[in-house]
Amino acid sequence: MANHHSSRMLNHFHRFTPRATSVLLALMLAGCAVGPDYHQPDSQAPAQFNDTKQSSEAASSVTMQSEPDPRWWRGFKDPVLDSLIERAIAGNLTLRMAVLRIAQGRAQTQMEGAAGLPSISANASYNRQLLGLKGLLQSNGAYDKARDYDGASDVLDQITQPTGLFQVGFDASWELDLFGRVRRAEEAAQAQTDAVIESRNDALVSLQAEVAQAYAQLRGAQAMRQVLQNELNVARDTLDLTQSRQRSGLASQMDVANQQTQLAQLESRLPSTERQERQASNALAVLLGLTPGALDAELSAPAAIPAVPQMVPVGVPSTLARRRPDVRQAEAQLHAATAQTGVSIAQLFPDVSLSGQFGSRATDGDYIGRWASRFWSIGPSVSLPIFQGGRLIENVKLAKAQQAEMALNYRQTVLTALQDVENALVAYRSDQVKRDSLQRAVDAGQEAFELARDAYRGGLGSFLDVLSAESRLDESRQAWVEANLQVTTDLVALYKALGGGWQDDVQPGAPLPPVGSIGNAGHVAPSEPIEDKGDSRDNAGLGKSEPAQ
Repeated sequence: MANHHSSRMLNHFHRFTPRATSVLLALMLAGCAVGPDYHQPDSQAPAQFNDTKQSSEAASSVTMQSEPDPRWWRGFKDPVLDSLIERAIAGNLTLRMAVLRIAQGRAQTQMEGAAGLPSISANASYNRQLLGLKGLLQSNGAYDKARDYDGASDVLDQITQPTGLFQVGFDASWELDLFGRVRRAEEAAQAQTDAVIESRNDALVSLQAEVAQAYAQLRGAQAMRQVLQNELNVARDTLDLTQSRQRSGLASQMDVANQQTQLAQLESRLPSTERQERQASNALAVLLGLTPGALDAELSAPAAIPAVPQMVPVGVPSTLARRRPDVRQAEAQLHAATAQTGVSIAQLFPDVSLSGQFGSRATDGDYIGRWASRFWSIGPSVSLPIFQGGRLIENVKLAKAQQAEMALNYRQTVLTALQDVENALVAYRSDQVKRDSLQRAVDAGQEAFELARDAYRGGLGSFLDVLSAESRLDESRQAWVEANLQVTTDLVALYKALGGGWQDDVQPGAPLPPVGSIGNAGHVAPSEPIEDKGDSRDNAGLGKSEPAQ
């Protein structure tokens, strides 16, 4: 009779389960994620950069007719610089740490998404227990009554002894996420991962700019050293001429002493150029993930400061927000804050879960596998917050305030990006004019010095004229080297402000250079690069999104 009753229950359960499951699935699919849906903000960028409206006498101009080259350093036509930047991308330790943070973000996204999937766990246990039945039976007179029946007392003694309970089974649970709390949490985690990716892209842009600037500083120090060497040769020739005229009675000892002072001042400037050169070389080595001094042999041969190209494409301001990693990061943070608002709102609604249990239990291990020892349970559960002391409402207010803050942060980041570009454009234009003016000063100073020295050699001029012309020429030459270096570093700063250096090189979806990944036991080793599949914001759901269903 009992077996027949159990069979009826099982048949009823089989009939009920598909029906109930269908209803629950329909409810889940009909539900929409509560909270605001994310929409890409308007950058409110102007039609053109303000500095491009200014008339300029600069030799190298900028154009908004085309976008900046993602591999902008190639425009300097310097193979050594190209090699250094590519090696820095592969070996820089800061960049590798950024990749590890991306891996952490992706793992967090997977964890949040797993909360919306059914979870199943297996369990097995054995418990030895004494229920205290003997005292209950004695207190109710069961033993007194058992004396009237043969063997009844033995039966009571047996069932009141300690027993062992074997149990094996499976537990399953599924949060139906009718109001989208899990989906919003996963959306927020994905947006945070995108923010980490943009942080890595920003680090890549900064790295490329730092390598280019350090390389320009090194070549600038070498160029300054060559200028000083040339000036020293001229100063020594002038000293020889002055000493010769002094020995002939045509010049005074004061003229000789003045020229010796000029020579000593030039010699005193040489150590600073060596210091700058060595420090720049050390900085490059560390940027490449090497020990200081590792590049000394490779970079010791002097070379010219990288020359700027004739035309520099800068694009239009409206594309800056899609190109600058820090702006894209601010947008991802806004997306994450928007999704977190949905999470906080969803916590105000009921939490519906479906749970089930199936297993077998017996006091004898030989019976644990028998069908008669089975047990099961299945059913939905609903949790509704009724009173939390205002915590949930305040959590919604907090999330909305954070969302508003991230919206302002995005706008501020856009304004800062526009400011960076404008400042870089002004510096690049004005420093070119300064450099060209100094070139004219060098040419005029060279002519004045030669005329003064020839007049002094012929006895038609004073040595003070020679010394004055020589000093002005030396100052102009050194100032020109510094200005030429500044123009190059200005262009590097402009490229950095434009946000180039992380995008695809030729085709959309082309991989970025490898920067390392997680290997065994957390070892960082070169591996497949992180790809930028077109606009990562759209692929990750950071563009204009539809309501989550």
